[in-house]
Amino acid sequence: MIDFAIPAELAAERDRVRQFVIDKIVPYERDPRLTAHGPTDELRQELVELARAEKLLTIQAPVELGGRGLSHIEQAVLYEAAGWSTLGPVAMNCAAPDEGNMFLLSKVANAEQVERYLRPVIDGHQRSVFAMTEPNGAGSDPNQLATEATFDGENFTINGLKWLITGADGAKTWIIMARLAANPHLPEGPTLFMCDGDNPGIVIERVMNTMDRNYVGGHAVVRFDNLVLPKDSVLGETGQALRYAQLRLAPARLTHCMRWLGAAERTQAIAIDYAKTRTAFGKTIGEHQGVSFMLADNEIALHQCRLTIWHACWLMDQGEKARHESSIAKSFVSEELFKVTDRCVQVLGGIGISDETVVEMIFRDMRAFRLYDGPTEVHKYAIGRKILR
Repeated sequence: MIDFAIPAELAAERDRVRQFVIDKIVPYERDPRLTAHGPTDELRQELVELARAEKLLTIQAPVELGGRGLSHIEQAVLYEAAGWSTLGPVAMNCAAPDEGNMFLLSKVANAEQVERYLRPVIDGHQRSVFAMTEPNGAGSDPNQLATEATFDGENFTINGLKWLITGADGAKTWIIMARLAANPHLPEGPTLFMCDGDNPGIVIERVMNTMDRNYVGGHAVVRFDNLVLPKDSVLGETGQALRYAQLRLAPARLTHCMRWLGAAERTQAIAIDYAKTRTAFGKTIGEHQGVSFMLADNEIALHQCRLTIWHACWLMDQGEKARHESSIAKSFVSEELFKVTDRCVQVLGGIGISDETVVEMIFRDMRAFRLYDGPTEVHKYAIGRKILR
């Protein structure tokens, strides 16, 4: 049986989240601490305390770690509501990369790592990083991982260069992917390591100038310069990093889609309000077929995106990995939501390219979303390989 009904309790919580974002978070969108490199950590902490006061902080975390243990479908409904403002997920501590990192650590980290690295992130007291992407190595193809770790039986030494490392500046919980070189002690291959962000072997060379500005700390170039870590710094097992990354990526692709669906809804609402009041050629622009058709196309796309997300979430809630369906969702939703936002810019005309509304900012952020957690082309490649087997 197919049931699209949202339970009354979940619907009420969705409405509460949306109202919280509108009343408490939207006013911060003009705060100077929302910089070209994203919200400052000072702004993040202020927003986090607002969510904490409403008992809306890190609601997705496992129950045993203080969260509500939300299902994927429940996340879809509530993250969409949170995404009404790009600062909503930051406040509620369900923004990338922390949300995906918390999911991974809750599945793989040992008890000591949970207390040292995961719990402070869940509590909103510190941020986390997933350091994989490299200028000439790992990216869409993680098999090209160039950062290397050596092991002498007691300590690991990591050297390499990463870039586009989201939130690196100021983050305290670090997950680092490096290729463990052949050694007589442990299995070699791509491995995840845990460490503190203040380790002197982590050198943040610069924060890159990018078109998006919704992630705390922006995106950095990071060099690992003889980063020495003890044997117990391994996350999970050595040689298994790519498997763990896949464990993280399928849900993370979908949570991106959930949050950006909420942001696209916001741009549609702004465009509709404008179309009802702006006049041209003797009537409101919404009465002109060209504008009404754009808004109708947006409504259709938003509905299709929501159903696509829900289906993949439903599969995961049934215990499926849903890698194929999450790839479909990521490629489809990211492209369609970008079109939605682009049409909203067009409806708004001149003010659409200004900062008179948040549509311009969301448009730039939405363009970047098409690349997060794998560009559309990589997902389509994976989809094509599966259907041609």
